[in-house]
Amino acid sequence: MISPVRPAPEPQPLSREDRWRQAWLVVLAAALVLLTVVAVGRPFGEPGPPGNAASAVSPPIPQLAPGASAVPSQAPDGVAVTSEPPASPAPAEPPFPAEGVLRLDGDTPVTGSGDFEFVNERGPVAGSQGTIRRFKVAVEKGSGEDVAGFAAQVRAVLSDERSWIGAGRFRLQMVAGADQADFTVYLATRETAGRMCERGGTNIRIGGVPYTSCRVTGKAIINLDRWRGSARPYVEAGTGLAAYRQYVINHEVGHEFGHRHEGCPVSGGPAPVMVQQTLTLRGCVPYSWPRRDGQDLSGPRL
Repeated sequence: MISPVRPAPEPQPLSREDRWRQAWLVVLAAALVLLTVVAVGRPFGEPGPPGNAASAVSPPIPQLAPGASAVPSQAPDGVAVTSEPPASPAPAEPPFPAEGVLRLDGDTPVTGSGDFEFVNERGPVAGSQGTIRRFKVAVEKGSGEDVAGFAAQVRAVLSDERSWIGAGRFRLQMVAGADQADFTVYLATRETAGRMCERGGTNIRIGGVPYTSCRVTGKAIINLDRWRGSARPYVEAGTGLAAYRQYVINHEVGHEFGHRHEGCPVSGGPAPVMVQQTLTLRGCVPYSWPRRDGQDLSGPRL
């Protein structure tokens, strides 16, 4: 028996609440479509909205040390190697005391830690010919002196054509503390300088106080008292502290190069640098350099 087909029930009209819900769904869908179109249509790389959202997900940019390369050099076998740092250029104005300054005011430390800080840079080779001799520069910790400032002055003196390189017998290069060197220029408080010199066989005491500087094998030791306070012959002559510093560096390094003390060749003339100008000028006037007018300046050996 076939059952009669019943007619489908007629749809019930939507309530007011259902009509509002349907309208909001239509509005929401349209908004989503509009946002999608805007997002897709923005050009690639265009900045986003203001704020920190972009920086929060961006990886930090690595910072390279000065003079470093982002790509390590490669040895022939493919092993990465560290490239040697470039030599530092000579300072345009080494920090010598100003013209007219005879000595520095203030207290000078008489003793330090006994440990030394070495300058950690290399300079260019100074001089035109001859064997290269390398030197380090160090300052005693607790002396109150800056190793970079001291090194700049030492380097400026020893790279000057009026200094020992001018004769063409050898060249000089300042190197870092970890490098091999032929000698070291030290700046030390007077008590430390006294002990270092005594261990090398040189007594620098006057009236029981370490007064002068000295050289022992492989070491040119500058007394901080003289570095800051100069010496009586220079002060009495009105010759500045900068000139005395140039003299004492050249004098002690001259000993390292085998030069002995000398006398004054001409009364009233410039003193050879190997005269003990810290104590006496022997009738000459102060002069800071081994060479003058392109010639070696020397006196009778003592």
